[in-house]
Amino acid sequence: MSQHKDQRIGVFVDVQNLYYSAKHLYKRKVDFSQILKQAVNRRRLIRAIAYVIKADVRDEENFFEALEKIGFEVRAKDLQIFYGGHKKGDWDVGIAMDIMRLAGKLDVVVLISGDGDFKDLLEHVKALGCRAEVMAFGKTSSSRLKSVCDAFVDMDEQKNKFLIYQPRREFTPKGGPRGKSGDSRDARRDSVGEVSFMQKINMDQPSLAAKEKTVIPMPNEQPKQPEQTLDKKTEKIDEPKTEQVEKVSEAENAKPIKRKGNKPVKKKESSGNSKKKNILNKIIDRVNK
Repeated sequence: MSQHKDQRIGVFVDVQNLYYSAKHLYKRKVDFSQILKQAVNRRRLIRAIAYVIKADVRDEENFFEALEKIGFEVRAKDLQIFYGGHKKGDWDVGIAMDIMRLAGKLDVVVLISGDGDFKDLLEHVKALGCRAEVMAFGKTSSSRLKSVCDAFVDMDEQKNKFLIYQPRREFTPKGGPRGKSGDSRDARRDSVGEVSFMQKINMDQPSLAAKEKTVIPMPNEQPKQPEQTLDKKTEKIDEPKTEQVEKVSEAENAKPIKRKGNKPVKKKESSGNSKKKNILNKIIDRVNK
C-alpha cells in the first residue's frame, strides 16, 4: 500500500526515546512540529498522541503546552523511583494499548520511536491490514524494527530539518554593547571597536583635576596678586644672628665625644661657656690658697 491523501493516519510519538537520542547524538533538541508534518505528509490525520514522563524539571509544563499547540494529545506519566534510587519511566505498554484500540479506525500507523520492543506490535498492526511506518534516528534505532516496518524515515539523513538549531553564545567584553539576535558579527565587531577607540581617547586626554584653573577678572575688579611665599633660603637669611649662634652651639654639643685611647677627648665649648668656667676656676684657686 502506497501513500495517498485519503489515508487515515495515526501518529504515536515516544518523546523520551527521541529526546535522549538527539541529546546523545547531536546535543540538540527535537523539532516536534516538523516531525508531525513529515509523518502526516498531506494525509488525513485522525489522532496524534505524544507520550511524556513528568520529572519535575524546569519549563516542563511549558514544553507540554507547546506540544498541545502543535496538535498533539499529551499523555503524561509520573517518573517511578524505586528503593535504592533506581528510576523508571516508559510508555511501552501504554503506546501498544492505544495503537491496538485505534488500529480498526486507521489505515496507517506511524510509530515515532527506535525502540526494538515494538517489533511484535508492528507485526500485529500489519496483520490487521494497516500500514506500519516508523520515524527515528537511524543510528539509535533497532535493526529488528527497520526490518518489520513498511517504510522507515531516517531522521539522521535530515537532521537539520528535525533538530532545533541552537546558536553559540559569543563573548562580549564587560561593559561592552550586547548585540541583538538580528545583528551580524561585523556589526558587533564595529561596535566593540568604537568603544575601545573612545576609551583610548579618554585615556590620552588629561583629567580636569590636572588642568590649571584660570580665574577671569570682572571688568570693575582688579586681578588678584598671587600671594608671596617665602622660600626656605629667604627664611634662613632673615633669621637673627643670635639664633644662628645658638643653633651652631647646639649642633656642636650634639656631636659624640671622640676618644683617644682610653681617655675621652673634651668637647670644644663655646666662648661664653669657656669664660664662665675660667672665672669659676680662678675663684676656686684663690679659696684653696
